[in-house]
Amino acid sequence: MPEKAPETGSARPAPEELKELLDDDSPSSHAARGGQRDAGEIDSRGLDFLYDVPLQVSVEVGRSKILLRDLLKMGEGYVIELDKQAGDPLDLYVNSRLIARGEAVMVGDKFGIRLTDVVSTKARIERLG
Repeated sequence: MPEKAPETGSARPAPEELKELLDDDSPSSHAARGGQRDAGEIDSRGLDFLYDVPLQVSVEVGRSKILLRDLLKMGEGYVIELDKQAGDPLDLYVNSRLIARGEAVMVGDKFGIRLTDVVSTKARIERLG
């Protein structure tokens, strides 16, 4: 019977493993890591199969803590003071992970965000673990 990998309590790969996958996904490096792929199967597409994975994107203007009594008093026109100053960059999160900061823009009749500072790939990978 094949030996099972040790249970880590999470389906999330280790940060080192993610970095290795992102740094080098060539067929020879995969074979060197002990992976088994059918010759015509995945090798030619690299990580392309991940491109269609849906991600939750959100933009945070600011945060605040309020008391329950204040929450119950809320009505139309109520103002909540946030922890950021006007003009501070907005935070862009992907699946609850900070990815970038930027400024609000109008795109037609909708809001958008123009990125001014993107978290480095290395820092994003390190935060996964």
